[in-house]
Amino acid sequence: MLQISNLHAEVDGKQILKGLDLAVNAGEVHAIMGPNGAGKSTLAYVLAGRPGYEVTDGTLNFLNFDLAELAPHERAANGLFLGFQYPVEIPGVSNLQFLREALNAQRRGRGEEPLSGAEFLKLARAQAASLGLDPEMLKRPVNVGFSGGEKKRAEMVQMGIIDPKLAILDETDSGLDIDALKAVGAGINTIMRRPDKAVLLITHYQRLLDYVQPDFVHVLAGGRIVRSGGAELAHELEREGYGAIAA
Repeated sequence: MLQISNLHAEVDGKQILKGLDLAVNAGEVHAIMGPNGAGKSTLAYVLAGRPGYEVTDGTLNFLNFDLAELAPHERAANGLFLGFQYPVEIPGVSNLQFLREALNAQRRGRGEEPLSGAEFLKLARAQAASLGLDPEMLKRPVNVGFSGGEKKRAEMVQMGIIDPKLAILDETDSGLDIDALKAVGAGINTIMRRPDKAVLLITHYQRLLDYVQPDFVHVLAGGRIVRSGGAELAHELEREGYGAIAA
């Protein structure tokens, strides 16, 4: 599904990624772990096409598309979803408005008919119910006044409605209490644990991996992946720290 080869990328002229290789197949969950400044978020932003994050060498292939040739909205329409560490607030725009516009923009991009208001409302309510989010919260402005846990639950509902093929979740466990962490883990499993989907889960800590079992764990340090393994690698990192393993 995703093939990254010799990826080099820079931000403001500073080289962050320095020859990163990674292959993610459909049906797999990959955890990317690493110390602060290793390049984890840069990798997420490069894949999503965030302006200012420039690929200077290497290739990015997603479902046989060259990502470097696609604008951010085209990447999203082709099934790529980015979950933010700190979801943004959008005053004056309700979750329902935002999500309907986002979903129908992607459907139009794929040549599909947009959902009617009634069709979308039925879908949104079903996703909110399945993820334990009060449907009334969908009427409120995007993330305004939401707690950290509510923002992440709302993001899971967003992911369920958009229904991506590849979810890149950038430190989605940041700032969550135990109950919210369980809810987010359940959301990821419910929405993305399918044979035709994949997840790139970026995190500092092993705790989220108690709820979302990874197929592969990678250590990112100094702009490249320095070690890969199974779920046991996350436990080793938790015991030993990044210093010894990423050296």
